[in-house]
Amino acid sequence: MKHPSAIHITGLDYLAKIEGGRPPSIEEHLKDVAPDLARLAIDFAYGEVYPRGHLDLRQRQLATCAALAALGNARPQLKFHLAGALNVGCTPEELVELAIHMSVYTGFPVAINTALVLKELFAERGIVPAAQQAAQPSSAGQGRFERGWAGLSEIDGHAGERVIAALQDIAPDLGRHIVEFAFGDVYSRPGLDLLSRELVTVAALAAIGTASAQLKVHMHGFLNVGGTKAQMVETATHIAVYAGFPAAINAALVAKEVMAERAMPTAATTATKTATASEAD
Repeated sequence: MKHPSAIHITGLDYLAKIEGGRPPSIEEHLKDVAPDLARLAIDFAYGEVYPRGHLDLRQRQLATCAALAALGNARPQLKFHLAGALNVGCTPEELVELAIHMSVYTGFPVAINTALVLKELFAERGIVPAAQQAAQPSSAGQGRFERGWAGLSEIDGHAGERVIAALQDIAPDLGRHIVEFAFGDVYSRPGLDLLSRELVTVAALAAIGTASAQLKVHMHGFLNVGGTKAQMVETATHIAVYAGFPAAINAALVAKEVMAERAMPTAATTATKTATASEAD
């Protein structure tokens, strides 16, 4: 009798945490058509990728759900991983907020589909999510644009501001919608913290694979709100399981560019160092 490998055992353990029990349903579903596919999924996804450091299980499930929602072609797996997110500590309110957040980066159809999957899942589990809260102005008289611009500046910094500036001579209303809706209405909602919002944004953009420029902006944003370079690279690695290696490789190369840019000294810093060196001479 062939004994299961250590990787397979680890995979079964991690999958049990996400699925909420044993035996894994993927083995049952695929046993009569592709049992090796089930084994490979358990060994690679759960035995090799999930145990890696830098992202905890809650963060991995948020990234997984964002990627599957963005791809839009794997409803059963999306439902499985939304349930898994609940099993590892995500709240129903966070998952509803994830669905709302998807409207910015993958459109309202994706957001609505994700919300409907959640509705089905909550009904099965008898979950009644808490009442939602809309974004509230942080100061009296602050409007959507002002609130959005403050959020854009905090999260994406100069990279985000350059995007808005680039739209002024071709589609200024699009720039205004980005500021008011994405950052004024959605990002300022209290249901999901900023680090989680940028994590799911990076995961979704990496998965769809057609928005490298925007992925780069939001990788900078992820670092700006407290994410680490290791977490950023790990998110790219994690995406290989759900969107394939080409998408993961592209995301990793964008992460490489982001890290290189952040390692470059600014003109002001260079000038200061030059002046200090001259004074020392």
